[in-house]
Amino acid sequence: MGAIKVSPDYNWFRSTVPLKKIIVDDDDSKVWSLYDAGPRNIRCPIIFLPPVSGTADVFFHQILALTGWGYRVISLQYPVYWDLLEFCDGFRKLLDHLQLDKVHIFGASLGGFLAQKFAEYAHKSPRVHSLILCNSFSDTSIFNQSWTASSFWLMPGFMLKKIVLGNFTAGPVDPKMADAIDFMVDRLESLGQGELASRLTLNCQNSYVEPHKIKEVPVTIMDVFDHSALSQEAKEEMYKLYPNARRAHLKTGGNFPYLCRSAEVNLYVQIHLRQFHGTRYAAIDPAMVSAEELEVHKTRVENGNEEDL
Repeated sequence: MGAIKVSPDYNWFRSTVPLKKIIVDDDDSKVWSLYDAGPRNIRCPIIFLPPVSGTADVFFHQILALTGWGYRVISLQYPVYWDLLEFCDGFRKLLDHLQLDKVHIFGASLGGFLAQKFAEYAHKSPRVHSLILCNSFSDTSIFNQSWTASSFWLMPGFMLKKIVLGNFTAGPVDPKMADAIDFMVDRLESLGQGELASRLTLNCQNSYVEPHKIKEVPVTIMDVFDHSALSQEAKEEMYKLYPNARRAHLKTGGNFPYLCRSAEVNLYVQIHLRQFHGTRYAAIDPAMVSAEELEVHKTRVENGNEEDL
């Protein structure tokens, strides 16, 4: 275990990008942890929200690559919140603290659901300019655990971790996917009982996205063709919910493509963000656009993917 944790890229990331801690609520136990990298003059960065088992550093591949191309990237780890309204209110306060009027959000699994709920929460005064939803969902009923959501706070940490691990890929996988799973298990172990219980509560309490409130938000749906915790029915529901969304399909990647298929994920993120170049909502330094365009073309050719989304 630990191929990613001891890799040169991860060590370079940890040594060069500082982890910040920010409190925006009256309750000083609610601490947001985040990595904020790239040009600070960008006022509409892309924000990454992790899944139940993730911490802010699970997106280190995206931070290193995208900031290298001139993007401003913020990866978050949320505090303990027990309901969606409380989370959305805290996230709004964080954006206010960072002086960000609008943002693009990449959300993985639970992170994608929270991103949708925040866009819905702020629809009268929009704060979300676009969404990338990776292996995500729009209705918590797919997990069939809404009846247990209110009891997660009582469960000991080892039971909560067992619940999460039950959704990890079992059986033979390729080495990169195995390394990604090992890394996510390690990240899961770093989370306390309260963090896990609150995330599972948000993941499973009865709630669904109201698409009419965010129909103007550009969306890219990113998912994998191989096995993941997301059922085919849940994927189809997302396609129906966002009929005009761009689709970014990866042949493989499991639950954590941003770790084991990072080059493909980074390419799709770039393609998604290109539609905002030259506007006030660009997430990239204008001076870096030409270099980024060349890199996009090069990566598409290398991946044999010469068609846009």
